[in-house]
Amino acid sequence: MTQFSPNTRAILFMVAAILCFSLMDATAKALSPRIGIIPALWARYAGQTIVVLVLVAHKMPGVLHTRYPKLQLARSVFLMGATWCFFIGISNVGLTESTAIMNVNPVLITLGAALFLGERLGPRRLAGIGVALIGAMIVIRPGSDVFSPYAIYPLCAAFCYTAYALATRFVGKDEDIWTSLFYTGAFGTVVLSALALPSMSMPDATSLMLMGLITLFGTLSQLLLIRALSQGEASMLAPFAYTGLIFATVWSIVFFGDFPDLWTIVGALVIASAGTYVWHRETFR
Repeated sequence: MTQFSPNTRAILFMVAAILCFSLMDATAKALSPRIGIIPALWARYAGQTIVVLVLVAHKMPGVLHTRYPKLQLARSVFLMGATWCFFIGISNVGLTESTAIMNVNPVLITLGAALFLGERLGPRRLAGIGVALIGAMIVIRPGSDVFSPYAIYPLCAAFCYTAYALATRFVGKDEDIWTSLFYTGAFGTVVLSALALPSMSMPDATSLMLMGLITLFGTLSQLLLIRALSQGEASMLAPFAYTGLIFATVWSIVFFGDFPDLWTIVGALVIASAGTYVWHRETFR
């Protein structure tokens, strides 16, 4: 059986997490016009909480114990802020374009990890981040329709996600993965239940199916991301967040009939090349 290095495992978990995030975002883009953004958010968090409670029932009440209650609360706030802002963005701006704007977060994560977590910031990581950012800029080039007022929401999502990722990296070394997963779901469920349930009507069958998919992809993405950040440095994993742009482009074509132009394809290839470079340098040295 093939044995992967810790860095390779972390990278694989990260790419799988980004894949699940992109599927959740595509599902949310389809669901939000049917039931509204807040009910879609509620489905994402309430579903995750139910799944986690079922899976960790035998560990109760131990899974509720945390060494970092304030950081767990902060993580939950940042993640809900990122999800909320991004759902607003993809409801008003294209999925590919919104993802491209949010892809400033690897740069922010790399800098934040160096400033707050003491992680090294070597030339290879900087090169990978820089090249991947150039790829994202090719996609969101001046003159495209991403520069609408709603473009601010994916940008805000990027800042919130950066704070969430750094906090997750910090607590991930000492906390049970299910503890972190439970608190992010529970906080969002409590807040969004108060906002969504009073005015929410019974969804139709298609909406219920989409809500179930949001639960599935949202829970898997969180589980995989926490595992990735627990095993690998945030700055090393940051470039692989750019793969989300490639996934988003595919889902835009498959599910919404939005075909990318030549420059979007070029940018995606640049992003893939940057991620491959960092993977090679970090795992074969």
